[in-house]
Amino acid sequence: MAGKKQFANGTWQYTFKRAGVLEKPLYMTFSSEAEGDVYAERLEALLDRGIVPSEAQITTKVLTIAHLDREYQRETNPSSKDRSALKVITRTQGGVRLVALNAQWVDNWISGMKRIEHLAPDTIRSRVGALARCTDWGMRKGYLQMPDHPFRTLPNGYSQYSEADIAIVGFARKDIERDRRLEPGEHEKILALIDSGVIPREHRPWKLEHVPAIRCMYILAVESAMRLREMYTLGKDQAALEKKTVFLDKTKNGDKRQVPLSTVALAALAEYLEGVEGEFVFPWWDGDTSEAALVKLSDYLSNLYKEIFEAAGCEGLRFHDLRHEATSRLFERTTMSETKIMKITGHKSRKMLMRYANLRGSNLSAEMW
Repeated sequence: MAGKKQFANGTWQYTFKRAGVLEKPLYMTFSSEAEGDVYAERLEALLDRGIVPSEAQITTKVLTIAHLDREYQRETNPSSKDRSALKVITRTQGGVRLVALNAQWVDNWISGMKRIEHLAPDTIRSRVGALARCTDWGMRKGYLQMPDHPFRTLPNGYSQYSEADIAIVGFARKDIERDRRLEPGEHEKILALIDSGVIPREHRPWKLEHVPAIRCMYILAVESAMRLREMYTLGKDQAALEKKTVFLDKTKNGDKRQVPLSTVALAALAEYLEGVEGEFVFPWWDGDTSEAALVKLSDYLSNLYKEIFEAAGCEGLRFHDLRHEATSRLFERTTMSETKIMKITGHKSRKMLMRYANLRGSNLSAEMW
């Protein structure tokens, strides 16, 4: 039976719900209860037979890339990386109609990312992949048809700059796989600068706040391979010191993970937590899980450590390089298998893991006969 209620102006609102027939509740207003009852009886008889009359059909206009992205993000849970890529895509291509998405459009779009925006291949692959997953969903929902699916039939190496691209642009962007590691003495320099509590500047020194937290997070990064966001969102209940383990509830890949702590990390975390109040390990996060808040805080902390590293004389070092350093140390200092190291670091594939496992040539040569 339809639900109904009367408004102060005397009109009546009827609510129709029917699982498997109506995608969402249908609300209709009538000038009198008698009129509403008559219509409701007729409509419910049709709904019982699985028929939705045209006047009762709820239509969602999904005509452009922007419309598709809106519905995709409303009904699914794309990764933060895909959300960021789609945000850029809708800003520049949002008005493109779905019926125009064919092989020629995709090829022209990719060419534009190279010849006009001069994007790196990795960025191009990220955007193409995000829109491909969005259109996959759109085809399943019936919002568009792409029989040849131009996103899925791209040739290998489509994101690399061709000779024709280079002739127009004058150069070729290439992916840069960072392999920056801590050089001898840099670890000590960084700790010394953090402990001083000041970043020296020519005009006005920058006095650091939360020095113990900055120091502890740096050590955890070097020793555990945890990501920046994984650390600054840590709750105290996730740090099981008696088990020498940090339990990550949700990671970048959406999985739970257990991170064992080295003796150095355990000692640093235990000492730091003695003076910490509240539910979170670190002081910067207030529990806001919105992507905008998380991105803003990630940017702030990344820039903070960049300033610290540069002031310590560690040119070119970035916070994410510490994850690379920690992963490499797991290869160098332990006999753990790649599978076990992947469980610690949270890498999904061996290919991704090996990007971080950049062992120094000097360490490898020491093992030669």
